[in-house]
Amino acid sequence: MTPRNPFLVLIFTLLTLGIYGIYWFATTKGELNERGAQIPTAWLIIVPLVNIYWFWKYCEGAEKVSNGQISGVLYFLLCLVIGTAITSAILQSQYNKLGVAPAGAAPVLGGQSTMPPAAPVQQGVPAQPQSQQPPQQPPQQPPQV
Repeated sequence: MTPRNPFLVLIFTLLTLGIYGIYWFATTKGELNERGAQIPTAWLIIVPLVNIYWFWKYCEGAEKVSNGQISGVLYFLLCLVIGTAITSAILQSQYNKLGVAPAGAAPVLGGQSTMPPAAPVQQGVPAQPQSQQPPQQPPQQPPQV
């Protein structure tokens, strides 16, 4: 997830009367879908009553991608009770805590990387790269007749 300042997410949403909030939800929806969530098109945010379904799917996707670190039901209720402006700032804070992979590295989510662990380094001895080729077998002798 792209790191953003949660305070600025809230301020921009309030200053633009919610337009930045729609943009933020659409952008983070794309990031969540890239990580395995199944959130429908963000155009549903602007459709009355259907947007409630969309926010449910969004919160469900956030829970799935975070491996349960983010409670979908809790954040859906927060959207309904305190509004999406404050909820988006809280969610952004949670997304920032999930972790961000450096450029070119495998994505890190919840502290779990999909890359294999690095080879151990002995003190004073640099690690040797491990060969990815299978060990070679000695040539077979032809059968003697």
